Amino acid sequence: MARNKYPEETINHILTVALNLFIQKGYEQTSIQDIINELGGLTKGAIYHHFKSKEEIWQAVIDHVFKGVDEMLSGIRDDKGLNGLEKLRKISQVSLDNAARNELASVAPNLLRNPKLLAAQIENIIETAVPVYIQPIIEQGMRDGSIRTDYPRELSEVLVILTNLWLNPAVIEATPEIMLRKVRFFDEILKGLGLDLFDEQMFQRYEEMFRVSAREISIET
Repeated sequence: MARNKYPEETINHILTVALNLFIQKGYEQTSIQDIINELGGLTKGAIYHHFKSKEEIWQAVIDHVFKGVDEMLSGIRDDKGLNGLEKLRKISQVSLDNAARNELASVAPNLLRNPKLLAAQIENIIETAVPVYIQPIIEQGMRDGSIRTDYPRELSEVLVILTNLWLNPAVIEATPEIMLRKVRFFDEILKGLGLDLFDEQMFQRYEEMFRVSAREISIET
């Protein structure tokens, strides 16, 4: 068999086709065969040479779409012109305004039915998001007085885990109204922990995101 001289191009082609199908049909309704049919001559063997499963393709799509996220988070974390609380607010705002994130969120697989993907997300939270980005920002906020807590690690974990899992419609499906109540309750929890993070603009962005996700679910069903 001839060796592929351009594996990176092949991978990018697979991910582009898969992303378009996930957006058009949703993750659950897209099969490996659907992806093959749109690849213009690439075989199933070519896909499985690079990816072992549809779950791996989805994770690669996420990594590809958000490849600039680490740079964004590092830039905010290292911005000397912002205090700790301002950095957390900026991260939240940028995340909510990310069109690609919102589009993928609307077609994301139900993570409770895809435990490998859920485990990968939790692993990323515990091993990367919390210690590399969020905890250093909260510790800065403790020093500059913008965040009041004696538990920087624990507050970092609560913030990231609840935001990415409890407030994620791909994990716990709920109506936009229920999700927005959860966000407002989450705001009360954070204030009690010494972190005044949310404002009305952020509540509105959350509501928009939840309503988009609800429309996509309605269309699929």
